Amino acid sequence: MFFFDPIYLVFVAPAILLMFYAKYKVKSAYAAGLQIPARLSGAAAARYILDQAGCQNVGIEEVPGELSDHYDPRERVLRLSSDIYHGRSATSVGIAAHESGHALQHATNYAPLIIRNAAVPAATFGGTAFV
Repeated sequence: MFFFDPIYLVFVAPAILLMFYAKYKVKSAYAAGLQIPARLSGAAAARYILDQAGCQNVGIEEVPGELSDHYDPRERVLRLSSDIYHGRSATSVGIAAHESGHALQHATNYAPLIIRNAAVPAATFGGTAFV
């Protein structure tokens, strides 16, 4: 027989509410930034940043989805969703620059990146478990 302890909600509910609030804020900022034009596409901005830092060996690929952008340190490739890859907006350039920053961190063996990469599987599961 399954027994549910209501005190469990005292600890879990705030975390779930915070997760939904954070997701709302990210989506709102994403949408607002799409309205601000930029001179470069996300892919062009990423290539410029990587080249200026001497990371010509990091590839840039287009991937399907929304907010699916990431840097894969195992394959040394930046993966940008179609909207970001082709988009010419503040959101596109900002996300591409952010992901390029992870590649620069990887190139310099930035210690917090190692910790971040170890946490990615748990964060990925947590971000999709309650959606």
